[in-house]
Amino acid sequence: MANPPIRAEYVLELLPAAQLQAASSSRSFPDLGWLRKLGILAAIAVIWELLARWFDNDLLLPGAIQTGKAFADGLATGELWGYVSVSLQVLTQGFALGVAAAFLLTWLAVSGKLGRELIDTLASMFNPLPAIALLPLALLWFGLGKGSLLMVLVHSVLWPLTLNATAGFRSVPETLRMAGRNYGLGGLRMVLQILIPAALPSILSGLKIGWAFAWRTLIAAELVFGSTSGQGGLGWYIFQSRNELFTDKVFAGLAAVILIGLAVEHFVFQTLERLTIRRWGMQR
Repeated sequence: MANPPIRAEYVLELLPAAQLQAASSSRSFPDLGWLRKLGILAAIAVIWELLARWFDNDLLLPGAIQTGKAFADGLATGELWGYVSVSLQVLTQGFALGVAAAFLLTWLAVSGKLGRELIDTLASMFNPLPAIALLPLALLWFGLGKGSLLMVLVHSVLWPLTLNATAGFRSVPETLRMAGRNYGLGGLRMVLQILIPAALPSILSGLKIGWAFAWRTLIAAELVFGSTSGQGGLGWYIFQSRNELFTDKVFAGLAAVILIGLAVEHFVFQTLERLTIRRWGMQR
């Protein structure tokens, strides 16, 4: 039986990192996600305008062009900017308080069995409760002021973030904890360098859900709060425009709510995901 031929050994030289990156980028297609999103928005605007012209009733359904003019006028006169600034100031304060309280409850939930049972019980009680349902009680306790809005905002952020962060910490593999202990990590260093990075996808999901709940709760609360006190942010602007039968301004206020939501999602949360969990290979 003949011996099989022996292939000569050789070594392939590695290409420089810059050359490899250039080659991979030349083979990849440009990301046109933003262009597709603009196309979707344009299609919605066209359908909206066609439906408005078919109904032919500006009081019930103003067109996209008319709403765009009302939106541009509100920005030009500064009226819309004032309402937006009021809403964002209250939202930022309420969201920050809710995040701080959520991380405190998360620390209790992961600290031991008693804390876990306590947080599970509280979440089962209060998480299904709509935040806007607490507004009458908040008005009774804090009166016609910012405190009432902050109370419902904290409630809307607290439980989604607590549940997601707790689930994230509980799902950290034991092998990662053992690896951290092998490197001499413990206490706060273990939390900062092992637990939080491993649970970051769940934490970011909780932040996104809490932000969405807080934003829509604020608008709904301002509809009631504004009609009670005669002041407020975007919710009051929408309510006042409806009372004055300026339906185009109502739609302009709704458009401002949507645009702010899209801007926060794109410039804040997607940036955080791109710099952390996507960069680390934890999310595609």
